[in-house]
Amino acid sequence: MTTFSSRMRVTARHFARNVRGAVMLEMAFAIPFLVLVGFGGLEIANLTLAHTRVSQLGLNTADNAARIAAGSNLAQPEVREVDINEVFAGAERQAASLNFENNGRIILSSLQRNDDGGQTIKWQRCFGNLEVDSDYGVEGIGATGTDFPGMGPEGREVTAVAGTAIMFVEVTYEYEPLLFGAWLGPQTIRSTAAYNIREARDLSGVKSPGDRADCD
Repeated sequence: MTTFSSRMRVTARHFARNVRGAVMLEMAFAIPFLVLVGFGGLEIANLTLAHTRVSQLGLNTADNAARIAAGSNLAQPEVREVDINEVFAGAERQAASLNFENNGRIILSSLQRNDDGGQTIKWQRCFGNLEVDSDYGVEGIGATGTDFPGMGPEGREVTAVAGTAIMFVEVTYEYEPLLFGAWLGPQTIRSTAAYNIREARDLSGVKSPGDRADCD
């Protein structure tokens, strides 16, 4: 006749040999953590990709603006409103999957030298519905004098030399997280790019025809 204590020892040995329950219990604790880590990695990868695409968008926009050369051999090429709109149309197609028009803004500025030898933003145009202003100035700043240092981070400003212009682009994009919106909230991605114009052009301003892409 077996005693209660001996039956307990047998039962304990049986459970000790049966690891299935322990494995299921460990998995129950581990799976939520693995899912969190996996989705977190996906979010980080998507955010990194968004940063890269915004950076490329700024570079391509500045490069395309620097290539504008509408005109004939009898006069210097002009920059027209329609040319700027075509540059922005290219940017819109490049960033279509980002829903950039609703969630971002491109600010394109023509940085030039004024008559006093200082820097000025001769003209400025914008694309995108996000309401942000330029970090470095608006159209007309630095029209006279030498107080305006140029565009870019303090101490590392970009400046234009006489007879040419720099196409300076500021891109701002509100990234919407895929999975962790409640924790991360919107992430603002910013990027800048600058290209010197490829050839001599009429620097007196933007000509018609075409709708004016104002920054208001």
